[in-house]
Amino acid sequence: MNACKYCGKVHRLGFISTRIAGTDGVSLETEKWAEVFQREGFECFYFAGELDRPAEVSILYEKAHFKHPVIKKLHNQCYGVTVRNRSTTKQIYALKVEMKDALYAFMEKFDLDLLVPENVLTIPLNIPLGLALTEVISETGIPTIAHHHDFFWERQNFKTNAVWEYLNMAFPPHVPHIHHTVINTSADNQLSLRTGISATVIPNVMDFDDPPPTVATDDAGQVTGAQAPIGDDRYACDVRRDLGVAEDELLILQPTRVVKRKGIEHAIELVSRLNLKAKLVISHASGDEGYDYEHRVREYSRMMNVDTVFVSDIINHKRGTTAKGEKIYTLYDIYPHADLVTYPSNFEGFGNAFLEAIYFCKPILVNTYSIYSMDIKPKGFAVVEMDGYVSAETVAKARKVLSDAKYRRKMVAHNYKIATTYYSYTVLRRKLRNLLTDCMACLKKNDN
Repeated sequence: MNACKYCGKVHRLGFISTRIAGTDGVSLETEKWAEVFQREGFECFYFAGELDRPAEVSILYEKAHFKHPVIKKLHNQCYGVTVRNRSTTKQIYALKVEMKDALYAFMEKFDLDLLVPENVLTIPLNIPLGLALTEVISETGIPTIAHHHDFFWERQNFKTNAVWEYLNMAFPPHVPHIHHTVINTSADNQLSLRTGISATVIPNVMDFDDPPPTVATDDAGQVTGAQAPIGDDRYACDVRRDLGVAEDELLILQPTRVVKRKGIEHAIELVSRLNLKAKLVISHASGDEGYDYEHRVREYSRMMNVDTVFVSDIINHKRGTTAKGEKIYTLYDIYPHADLVTYPSNFEGFGNAFLEAIYFCKPILVNTYSIYSMDIKPKGFAVVEMDGYVSAETVAKARKVLSDAKYRRKMVAHNYKIATTYYSYTVLRRKLRNLLTDCMACLKKNDN
């Protein structure tokens, strides 16, 4: 492990979240931040209710998970109502004390000198954990970079509640030792307006300085927009076959969960109106938001005569095999085989799937959700765009992208270049360095 570039020490930081596992946006961005921190000379450790990190660098504390039965029951007693029972308050405080002990044990075991809470101080799915972490930071003064992905006021289901005083105290907390970061300018504006807290905008990123092996580059290392031979990856060469996509069939990829805000009906309509032989592949399951919308998507696919396949059973964050002996692919195995990526979301905190499509040099359909319009579109990306509905112009441009290889290569190479400027690891590293300079001053002061 290299020493810290700022003071010559090997610093140890702890990521804290409800879940650090799988392919959800928070877990993916945590992994990227960890990689950049490690390049800067930090050792990384993890605390969460669900973990896929090595046991020697992590503590699994099951009650930190928002799906833990005790936490789920508590959640139901606090939201959708305006008054809570006294027994609920007692349980919140008892769990808070228990979780503080666990957090102190985590900090002491790994001798941490920097904390990075990942969305645990923004989305109040686990109220005792947010309260506990807030008090630990206040009691220790440990430098903290809080990574906020989305806020409770952005979600309708949190607006009716019986815990306003807790939300105001810890989601997020206004504590001097915390450096707040958000992923878009709207969140920065709202955080400042609602709480008086100043934040640093750090968007989601990809490692655009290191193109994937399926993307061709020229002698100067610049992405050309062409696709390198997919067959070089023997494991993933069977993707189209295992997804049931014929050789003469387009693979239209919807790389999201099946939840209402993803607007998957628009992807179905587009595929139907393209009037081309195509299969719509949906990568993720419905998750913890119920299955009503999935039933709606399946029904709408039948109505529109679109061949839609749900493949979450063979897609995971790591390669492997199912109980039936089928190959399990990562989403990054699927992207190189896609002909078009659809991303017709009505709302996103940022948009990981957008960056992933750009990274793999794939054309993308995008709905003009607010953060895209405010933060991403002004950068000058070339996409197939829709504004709330699939228009004739949207269909025509999608057809052109799919049929004109030269036009498509120019489009994706242009997008890759822009993303390298604004959404690369280099950008993340520069922004974190500015924050770490302040944090290192705190560390030096504490060392004296």
